[in-house]
Amino acid sequence: MESRSLSRPPIGQVYHLVYRGATAVVHVDKRRTGCYGPGMRDPHVIQAELSAGAPSSAVTDSSPSDAGSAQANPASVAAPIDKLALCEDRIGYTFREKQLLRNALTHASGAEHRLASNERLEFLGDSILGAVVCELLFHKYPDFLEGDLTRVKSVVVSRQTCAKISRVLGFDEFLIMGKGMACHASVPQSLLANVFESLVAAIFLDGGMAAAHDFIKKYVGPEILLAVSGQTGDNYKSLLQQLAQKQHGTAPGYELLDEKGPDHSKSFKVRARLANQDFPPAWGRNKKEAEQRAACNALAAMNGETPPFLHE
Repeated sequence: MESRSLSRPPIGQVYHLVYRGATAVVHVDKRRTGCYGPGMRDPHVIQAELSAGAPSSAVTDSSPSDAGSAQANPASVAAPIDKLALCEDRIGYTFREKQLLRNALTHASGAEHRLASNERLEFLGDSILGAVVCELLFHKYPDFLEGDLTRVKSVVVSRQTCAKISRVLGFDEFLIMGKGMACHASVPQSLLANVFESLVAAIFLDGGMAAAHDFIKKYVGPEILLAVSGQTGDNYKSLLQQLAQKQHGTAPGYELLDEKGPDHSKSFKVRARLANQDFPPAWGRNKKEAEQRAACNALAAMNGETPPFLHE
């Protein structure tokens, strides 16, 4: 196929270049020319190779509306639809506008430009989270003084707590990051905290305050109980143990109901049982995580709230 010169490409144009079986995506705007694909190769180098008659080369173009495919992690180009659906299933909310979910999961390193990342959503989500938590605390603890409410709120909306919820929900599986960030062994706590606040904002914009309120109450509610009890770690089992001893004079039990997956990547389904009452089970990536989630479900049910871990 005849090569196309990229020395003076139209502004806003997107080119898909195939060279030796690899595809690169080149987007041209007023600020820069970005090349996304295996090796992050310079488009002018590719152009020179194509012009020299390199084998198996082709150049096609697309409209600026296709540019969204260039905004994602180079390893995946864009968040696959099935990954977005899995995230929706994980949080128990289905987006009408999928782009909001995609933006909420996109770190600046994986976006074409910062306005396409989750930074603005994080800004909005932080305020929404704080307002909803204040309202929940105000009604749930009518005897608390202002200082007590402030102390609990500061713990519940902290970066540590937001990151913990994201980690428990496995949001690290869905993050869209650039190649440099994706190579880290674990996702930094700050990124996990940001994505939780971004999802709060995305749900608010997609479904209104009622939807955002339900999401926050479902996943932050157990953190309120932990903060009030003076525990700020991940130990839902310890909190359930204390409540069980106090209210029933006995300890809760945990029952393994199911397991699935290959040996190197199994998932486990566990439910908590207390005083002859079975609570909603929860899945986890190991038995310890499944038991912690089952304990969290039990705490929510005992408090008259919707258990947060009803989905696989």
